[in-house]
Amino acid sequence: MIRSVVPFLLIPLGLISAQEVKTVALPTPQTSGGKPLFQALKERKSGREFGPDQLSRQTLANLLWAVWGINRDDGRRTAPSASNHQEIDVYVITAEGAYVYDAKANALQPVVATDLRKLAGTQAYAADAPVNLIYVADTAKLGGDDPAKLNYAFADTGFIAQNAYLFAASEGLEAVIRASVDRVALGKALNLRPEQRITLAQSVGYPKKSAK
Repeated sequence: MIRSVVPFLLIPLGLISAQEVKTVALPTPQTSGGKPLFQALKERKSGREFGPDQLSRQTLANLLWAVWGINRDDGRRTAPSASNHQEIDVYVITAEGAYVYDAKANALQPVVATDLRKLAGTQAYAADAPVNLIYVADTAKLGGDDPAKLNYAFADTGFIAQNAYLFAASEGLEAVIRASVDRVALGKALNLRPEQRITLAQSVGYPKKSAK
């Protein structure tokens, strides 16, 4: 397990504006190592108490690749997608701002330079988690807002979220999935289009250390 606590971005939030936020290039993800699958399955759990340590860019790159990265030359992903629609976008919310994961470029594309963690969930822990992953279905890629087709988006989100859980178990991180999100407020803050629907959210970070 590689644990680095280099801050994700080194520029204080107060010194930048949304117009000045730029694409964040991620390191090449490390796609080998980690705990054996059965050990990760045994240790997979939900955790809601997060410590202050930030994820390094390398750890974040590894997490995002595990969650929804490209693992084949034809552009297919680490999680299944109905008819390969790839309708799920992964938004990444940190203290420094909100980004959308660009798997092809291995980068974070900026959305807003505002700490939106309080909007990432109705539970208090969402505001403390170093990283909140927001799973957003682009219904246009599914051919419209058909309730039956939306079931695909929720199923695909579940596959992606389980990848995050297994990565967290392998790397000694905490993770928890939830449906409790103010979708209207968060969608507005993320400048989502009407065709984009927030499905679920997931917090990830290092566990809170017990007081000695």
